[in-house]
Amino acid sequence: MSEESAREEGRGPVSTAPAIATDGIAKRFGPVVALRGVSMHLDRGEVLGLIGDNGAGKSTLIKILTGFHQPDAGRIYVDGKEVRLRSVSHARSLGIETVYQDLALIPGLSVYHNLFLKRERLLHPLPFLANQEMRRKAVDWLREMGVDIPTIDAEVARLSGGQRQAIAIARAVYSEARILLLDEPLAAMGAKEATQILDLIWNLKQRGQVSMIVIAHNYAQVFTVCDRINLLRHGTISLDRRTSEITVQELTDVVVEEYRRSHQSA
Repeated sequence: MSEESAREEGRGPVSTAPAIATDGIAKRFGPVVALRGVSMHLDRGEVLGLIGDNGAGKSTLIKILTGFHQPDAGRIYVDGKEVRLRSVSHARSLGIETVYQDLALIPGLSVYHNLFLKRERLLHPLPFLANQEMRRKAVDWLREMGVDIPTIDAEVARLSGGQRQAIAIARAVYSEARILLLDEPLAAMGAKEATQILDLIWNLKQRGQVSMIVIAHNYAQVFTVCDRINLLRHGTISLDRRTSEITVQELTDVVVEEYRRSHQSA
């Protein structure tokens, strides 16, 4: 049976190829070169930490992987097959979901309405929302993921930053995402909220149903959940190491040394 047939029957992919990979991805915006031949891969069930300074090209790479930008050169592979991600919708159809810093939640809607945003359940044949069904599903989903929300009837605007981030991640996971791209999920969070999100990422990792790329600035936080680290500098991957093979201090020293070299040669 082919991999495609197996996926259609709900058995999931059978290939041992990376969940997603790139080969020589390049992108420029006018005179500004954002990416200079990025080759990277995300293995199945893996959590990859993508780190780098502001302007290193992290967000550009994520937007290419999610179909928002088209690369100027290079190739993208999903489950070992070359694809051209024509749009965000096309990427989603392949199981690629992105959670950005702005989250794209509707503050005035309830938790469960946000979880079902753009895929609401209806009371067929009547064109009314199946609110009870959505509430029940939302409770089950959040309990399964270990997300603690006071009430799913609460407006998202009344939740903490960590709770809102958890809702956005939960929505992506239960839209059948297999590849989850998290753009600075810990930005502007206190220690308690950041711990909640790291715990959520860890729980998803343990379930093994989704492969994740986590963009982050805090190296110590990345080490707690990531299997591997990629350092993106000046539009290229300059370091690819397993977290078991390097310490936070060693990684910091590498980043500082590369920063010094780049400024000395400038």
